[in-house]
Amino acid sequence: MHGSISYDHYDLVLLDDPAPGVRRITLNRPEKRNALNHPLRGQLLQALREGDADDAVRVQIVRGAGPSFSAGYDLGGGNEGEEMPFYTPAGEGQWPRHVTESWMSIWDLAKPVIAQVHGYCLAGGSELATGCDLVYVAEDAQMGYPAVRFGVPDMHFHAWLLGMRKAMEMMMTGDSISGVEAVELGWANRAFPVEELDERVVEVATRIAKMPPDIVALNKRIVHRGMEVMGLRTAIRVGTELCALGTHQKSLRDFVANTQQRGLTAALDARDGVFGDYRTAEEQPGSAD
Repeated sequence: MHGSISYDHYDLVLLDDPAPGVRRITLNRPEKRNALNHPLRGQLLQALREGDADDAVRVQIVRGAGPSFSAGYDLGGGNEGEEMPFYTPAGEGQWPRHVTESWMSIWDLAKPVIAQVHGYCLAGGSELATGCDLVYVAEDAQMGYPAVRFGVPDMHFHAWLLGMRKAMEMMMTGDSISGVEAVELGWANRAFPVEELDERVVEVATRIAKMPPDIVALNKRIVHRGMEVMGLRTAIRVGTELCALGTHQKSLRDFVANTQQRGLTAALDARDGVFGDYRTAEEQPGSAD
């Protein structure tokens, strides 16, 4: 990516090779439910590019350490003093343009990337998983975009991968869906019991690694080009303009003011309390969205 920061070592992602030809990248902020701050996103993208350029790697897996894949973008100060990992032109909509470029760049890699999703997969976390080529989920995973309760998403994938009616319901409520539902609706490929997820995903990756990589690269591109001809990539870019418009709405300004007065956790509790989910549920996903 133009103007990318180069990282000398990885501490926010862990790398291993669980099978021949398979590179696995683990998001490593478990204490923050893998909230996506600038350095984590940058290290992940760099690791993916390095794997894509490595002849020994034929397929890559992205998963999360701890109880969740990712609870979303870090809203709790994790970006203070940190630069965005690559250059995106300034102006209205810079943030949604920046993050959608991140996730759509995974489409442009030659080698397949698999998202292995468990626990919470919210907002920015759902964008990351969507940008991957294949998605395998734990049956009890929760994929959602609670930020629609105060703003407009950065990456508008829902209508494309969940169908218009379910997309509309999720945009109107901020409710999540389970891993099983995500498969039924077409967002994910298959769902497994969480204790089997690691093994099953490596099995799929191993099958892909046995394929000739030059042919896999072309066949990956065929699927993506088909989606792009139908308008997916253009729709996502148009959506960044709507996201920028959303930042000027009274509801978002009120939410920001509430976070400044009461703190982020209290503001998120107030947002979700009337729905009885996310941060008001027994399992707390942390200060991310």
